[in-house]
Amino acid sequence: MGELEFMDWVVISSVLILSWVAIVLYWIWWRPKKLEQRLKQQGIKGHPYRLLFGNLREEMRLEKEAMAKPISLSHNIVPRVIPFVHQTIQNYGRMSISWFGRTPRVYITDPELIKEILFTKFGHFERPKPNPLTKSFLRGLLSYEGEKWAKHRRLINGAFHLEKLKRMLPAFYASCSDLVTRWDSLIASKGSCELDVQPELQCLTGDIISRAAFGSSYEEGRRVFQLLNEQLNLVIQSAMYYCIPGFRFLPTKRNNRMKETRRELRTILEGIVSKREKVIKMGETTTDDLLGLLLESNLKEIQEHGNLKNVGMSIDEVIEECKLFYFAGQETTSVFLTWTMVVLSMHSEWQSRAREEVIQVFGKNKPDFDGLNQLKIVTMILYEVLRLYPPATIFGRHTYKEVRLGNICLPMGVHLSLPIILLHHSHELWGEDAQEFKPERFSEGVSKATKNQLSFFPFSWGPRICIGQNFAMIEAKMALTLILQHFSFHLSPSYTHAPHTVASLHPQHGAQIILRKL
Repeated sequence: MGELEFMDWVVISSVLILSWVAIVLYWIWWRPKKLEQRLKQQGIKGHPYRLLFGNLREEMRLEKEAMAKPISLSHNIVPRVIPFVHQTIQNYGRMSISWFGRTPRVYITDPELIKEILFTKFGHFERPKPNPLTKSFLRGLLSYEGEKWAKHRRLINGAFHLEKLKRMLPAFYASCSDLVTRWDSLIASKGSCELDVQPELQCLTGDIISRAAFGSSYEEGRRVFQLLNEQLNLVIQSAMYYCIPGFRFLPTKRNNRMKETRRELRTILEGIVSKREKVIKMGETTTDDLLGLLLESNLKEIQEHGNLKNVGMSIDEVIEECKLFYFAGQETTSVFLTWTMVVLSMHSEWQSRAREEVIQVFGKNKPDFDGLNQLKIVTMILYEVLRLYPPATIFGRHTYKEVRLGNICLPMGVHLSLPIILLHHSHELWGEDAQEFKPERFSEGVSKATKNQLSFFPFSWGPRICIGQNFAMIEAKMALTLILQHFSFHLSPSYTHAPHTVASLHPQHGAQIILRKL
């Protein structure tokens, strides 16, 4: 190689290296600092940006400290559940900023601004794009935007109409009845027993979603739940490393296990979906379950618009919706019921009032759809539990373009964090008794309780409101009705009050309750 050629190679190499360094510096330093400057110029205060990890270390430290200490038996749970968010808003104000890696997070606690985000300017904000690890765990309707979201929402929506849910009531009853029978056998010899109801109610809601969504028993779906729960734990354990470029490609033990569980889960669900598709195409009637309704709706759309592009859902998309059915259907309702039993154990007078209403409406008879809708006190209790212990404590949105929110101009690339648990516990919105359990707040419905403000949205709000909210409420009413018909319950001395967030709001050390046969 001549001297001139060598010098050319050196120059080209140097330019490439400097370009690469410049690009890296832009993404890890210059761009975050520019975003920080723009937000601060508009009066949004908060944590300063720290290279690469942002405020993750401090956030995880505060969460670790909170998890190490249980709290007294009260409903003042916000400082333990979201310690970093709580501290940030206390220190920097109702609209403040922290950093998730290189991404600025702006906390929004003004109901009018939240209404703008979720409804008035729907379409101007997106759900945060899942990091690659989370995306590999769970996709489906929750993660889609634009036309794809609208198509999936339309195809799935019909399965959740009240008339369709009525036909699923026997599946709800069968699963709840099995739970009561199992608890009866545990109590039989002594008349009472201590039980951690959290795993029991996870089994119950798993059984219900298996029957209602797939027409199968919980035992057949057990492996799906195991794999989804294992994937969730792996994603949580890897959270600290999400912001490291290329981390997911490293052959670590966790990454390899994620791939294995993903493959096994897809194989199981592909088998379930393929069998059902064959049955439908052969013209046989399907049971009134969510999967059958979804596949029939999908097939009808394909037959009507088969010549157009992007019509219907692919087999992979149906599988992702199945995973979402399984996870959301089990997870959120199980923690909702768990906290309902914990709270009614803490407030025995409301447990008695709910039982009296249940006996008045049904006696000891099998609950029906019309009767469940007559349960005013039970509904008030369920709403108040959702207010104090919402399964999802924070919702997120993302700016994919520059957009105005109130009198603030938000640049592209900002994460908006909506801490619903803070609004649910706000003294300003709910009064000085905001941390007290008072179901009578909802005696005249949600609108009167909230004074028509957006201060109660456990199932989100606006066009993207949870498609399964009616399913969850009917399921919870059925389960609570049967439990109240057969048992009284109170907290065990071994119960430790320690709410914390995994994917949803869990009791960290379980929910130990003493059941007595009525």
